[in-house]
Amino acid sequence: MPESPYEILDPRFAKLINGTARLERLHTGSRWTEGPAWFPPGRYLVWSDIPNDRMLRYDDADGHVSVFRQPAGNTNGHAVDRQGRLVSCEHKARRISRTEHDGSVVTIADRWQGKRLNSPNDLIVKSDGSIWFTDPTYGIDSDYEGDRADSEIGASHVYRIDPTTGAVEAVVTDMIKPNGLAFSPDETKLYVVDTGRTHGDHHPAHMRVFDVGDGGRLSGGSVFADCTAGLFDGFRLDTAGRIWTSAADGIHCYDPDGTLIGKVLVPEIVSNCCFGGQKLNRLFITATTSLYAVYLKVNGARTI
Repeated sequence: MPESPYEILDPRFAKLINGTARLERLHTGSRWTEGPAWFPPGRYLVWSDIPNDRMLRYDDADGHVSVFRQPAGNTNGHAVDRQGRLVSCEHKARRISRTEHDGSVVTIADRWQGKRLNSPNDLIVKSDGSIWFTDPTYGIDSDYEGDRADSEIGASHVYRIDPTTGAVEAVVTDMIKPNGLAFSPDETKLYVVDTGRTHGDHHPAHMRVFDVGDGGRLSGGSVFADCTAGLFDGFRLDTAGRIWTSAADGIHCYDPDGTLIGKVLVPEIVSNCCFGGQKLNRLFITATTSLYAVYLKVNGARTI
C-alpha cells in the first residue's frame, strides 16, 4: 500500500482527510467485490463477491468476516430500505429482490414491459420508498458474473419502481451501460454513471446529473464529470454533496461544482463504496479482491 493513501489536488480536499488515518484492508480473497451496504442497528456491512456467488458480512464490533449468503444469485449492488430490509440486484435471476425480516427473499421486479431485465447492477432507495436501479448487460454478457443470455430488452436503462403500485418505469433510456447511481442529500439531483466504454472505446466513461421533479420525473442529464482513471462505478455522497466515487486508482472526490479535488489511493481497482460506522465517517471500499476502509473528516449522507 502507498505510504500515504491521499492525493490532494485542491486545498478543499485537505480539510476532508485525517493524515493519521490509514487505509485498512479488512478482508481479501474474493474475485470481484461489489455493492457494500451498511446496517446501522447491527453495526455490520454486507457486500457481494459476484463471481463466487456469495455475499459477505463484516462485523464492525470485532472485525469478523463471515459468509452472509451462498449461493446468492450473483448479487451485485445492495441498499437498505426505510424498514431496514436488504434490497439487492441479482444477476442470475435478473431481478431486484428484497430480504424480509424473517430471512425470506422475495422478488420486487424482474421484468419491464413483459420482457426480462438484463442483469440489475446497482440501486438506491429514495425517501418516498421508490427503488431506482440500473440494468446493464454485464451479468448476461458471459458466464462469469451470471448466466450468458441475450438481452430481451435490447438496451440498458435506468428504472424506477413505484413504492405503491410496484410498477417499473424506465426513467433514463439514452445510456450505453448505466451503472452506479445516487441522489444528492436533498434528493433534488440524481447522479448516474455510464460505463459504456467497456463495450467500445467510443462510448462514455462519465457521470451525468439529472434534476429530480415531482413523481420521479427527470430532466437535464448533462455530463457532471469524465473519469480520469479507468471507469467510475459505484459511489456515494457526503452531507455536503461531495461525491466519493470509485475509479481505477482508488476513490475520487468531486466537489459539487464538478472539480476533482482529491483521491484516496487504493492498491486495487475500486468497484464501489459506502459510508458506515457509528458516525457515518468511515468509508468502506470494495476493490477487486478485497474490502478496505478509511476514516474521514466528513460524514456520509444518510440513505435510510
